[in-house]
Amino acid sequence: MPDKMTDEILREKLAAIQSGDMKAFEEVYQSLKTPIMTVAARMTGDRQAAEDILQEVFVRLYKNPPDPKLSKPRAYIFRMARNLAIDSIRSSEPSVNIDECEDVLVHKDADSAEKLDIEAALSALPDAERQTVVLHINGGLKFREIAQITAAPLGTVLWRYNRAVGRLRALLEIK
Repeated sequence: MPDKMTDEILREKLAAIQSGDMKAFEEVYQSLKTPIMTVAARMTGDRQAAEDILQEVFVRLYKNPPDPKLSKPRAYIFRMARNLAIDSIRSSEPSVNIDECEDVLVHKDADSAEKLDIEAALSALPDAERQTVVLHINGGLKFREIAQITAAPLGTVLWRYNRAVGRLRALLEIK
């Protein structure tokens, strides 16, 4: 199974899930659990909330899988995760504990100081910019898909991403 499930493969798996194929559901789960958890953790800053969001996404996919003819099923699933994260943020005050989230927030080979620097830099970004970076890097979504998910014009999404990358470089002192 590929590391990143393409939209074409995902459509096939969704059709199988609609037919009750648990193996297809497991394959979708295994392929998308880490990026969804990462997006949710970075958006909420709360591992428990991210785990709840991950569970809710897959419960919804199991109970009511989207139409397999959906043109961008991956974007649809990440929109669901994003919306659940926003709901979670609105319903409670986020609490960030980097030690609880470290396994999903940065590359496993990064050292602790690097992890803290990256998280501090990400948390310094405005919400819209952080969401754009997280959805693109951790979610693997294209800018057009992010524009669709966030209901923002493509130009705005590109501007947010470029501005965020510039801010991250300055905060992390990367040339």
